[in-house]
Amino acid sequence: MNVTVFGIGYVGLVQAAVLSEVGHHVCCVDVDAARIEKLKQGIIPIYEPGLTPLVKSNFEAGRITFTTNAEEGVNFADMQFIAVGTPPDEDGAADLKYVLAVANTIATHMQSAKVIVDKSTVPVGTADKVAASIQQALTAKNSELSFSVVSNPEFLKEGSAVADCMRPDRIVVGIRPNDNSQHIQETFKDLYAPFNRNHDRIIFMDARSAELTKYAANCMLATKVSFMNEMANIAEKVGADIEHVRQGIGSDSRIGFQFIYPGCGYGGSCFPKDVQALSKTSEVIGYQPELLHAVEAINQRQKNKLFEYINKHFKGNIKGKTFALWGLSFKPKTDDMREAPSRVLMESLWAAGAKVQAFDPEAMEETQRIYGSREDLALMGTKEAALKGADALVICTEWQNFKAPDFDLIKAELKQPVIVDGRNLFDPERVKAKGIEYYAIGRGLSVGGE
Repeated sequence: MNVTVFGIGYVGLVQAAVLSEVGHHVCCVDVDAARIEKLKQGIIPIYEPGLTPLVKSNFEAGRITFTTNAEEGVNFADMQFIAVGTPPDEDGAADLKYVLAVANTIATHMQSAKVIVDKSTVPVGTADKVAASIQQALTAKNSELSFSVVSNPEFLKEGSAVADCMRPDRIVVGIRPNDNSQHIQETFKDLYAPFNRNHDRIIFMDARSAELTKYAANCMLATKVSFMNEMANIAEKVGADIEHVRQGIGSDSRIGFQFIYPGCGYGGSCFPKDVQALSKTSEVIGYQPELLHAVEAINQRQKNKLFEYINKHFKGNIKGKTFALWGLSFKPKTDDMREAPSRVLMESLWAAGAKVQAFDPEAMEETQRIYGSREDLALMGTKEAALKGADALVICTEWQNFKAPDFDLIKAELKQPVIVDGRNLFDPERVKAKGIEYYAIGRGLSVGGE
């Protein structure tokens, strides 16, 4: 099949690459000419394991193309994916201006019937808004061309997005009541047949339910994270160890071990934005989503946890000190720093007059882009280099190569033997046996909770 994808960001590029890998022909359209040119040269704008070779091989094979020409993209395929960003407005609501702009572009250039697919994360009712926008543009040019608007949300995890796309848990397809349901179902069965061979993963439903499913999934996962962070804070107060608690509740099959790891807060492009957007949608219809408000409030509070540990240990005397920071991205296997806890920590340290020596396997360039050159930030070439002369080590991201460090080296390089661990990577007793003071999330009074 021929497919066009508008918006070659994280979701759009991964989806396009995977569709081309299974034999579909994909035309990628973006307004960013520099990005399109780099993609043509094989330069991938994001770090995602497995994505670069996928894009390069399919570009060379001619199954994936890149262009800024919207008309070319519209006329390339009958199936048009909208995968542009939906950034939050000041009030937290999702901004649909880019989605509706693409819808208008498709209507302006279309010369045959189209299936328009909302791949972007959008509020409930967006498929209807997109359909109304397209119909208005078609009416304005006296066109009677037919079209359908379908909600097909993504469920990708940064760091494993290619694998998630190749082996999806489920494929949700939301169809509007007045659209040709049978034709749409057959179209999507054909499109996703390569990913649907072992058992039927496609779930057909109405468009509004599909739109809500995306938000509900991310809000549920965000809730699990905030719940565990709340339990971790209680554990510190009562002298319990949250890691033991996690094992105790995770072994219950009704709960499971996924997303119950306490830490210094979630970040990224999905959880913060989606919790806020669903909260705003609820408020607009007159419902107060108290649980969602609590999830967001707990997460925001948790991002200050590492600074609180540091401030407590140094008795408020932080000015002039230097802190080694391991991990800048909001999670491992990505260079994404959107809403990352590391940013809250660094900005708090700078405001208190401290300096940061930071290392991350992938997010150094992104850190430089966000903060530029500043005297109180040194980006170091290795995790060991970040330790030299620092007053303490702080861990923000659970990268694999941080999990088995040389504790003797850490103690030797630091001015004071202190580790503040935002991801609970180590056994407290082992760290303490090395003569290092260890602060971790929810690990009881004996390791720095009180």
